[in-house]
Amino acid sequence: MMTRSILIAFVAMAMATPAYADEKSVELKKAPGLDKVEGNCAACHSLDYIQMNSPAPTATFWDAEVTKMIKVFGAPVDDGDAKAITEYLSKNY
Repeated sequence: MMTRSILIAFVAMAMATPAYADEKSVELKKAPGLDKVEGNCAACHSLDYIQMNSPAPTATFWDAEVTKMIKVFGAPVDDGDAKAITEYLSKNY
């Protein structure tokens, strides 16, 4: 019984691997605060959301987004990191 479960898990994992391999990693602009974005934001969602939302957002937009992630979605981001993330996004996107 356990062998069958392991086999099913292995087959499922093998089938999912090609889909994962085709995903492109997102390259964000190298600038101060990037480490905070990668360390905090990528823990919950893909970083391509930053590029998808960035045609012309303002600093107010990014501040509201970071605040929403923390207060509404419960992102465990401390105040210092939140400030660095907002500054990074405002200056680069």
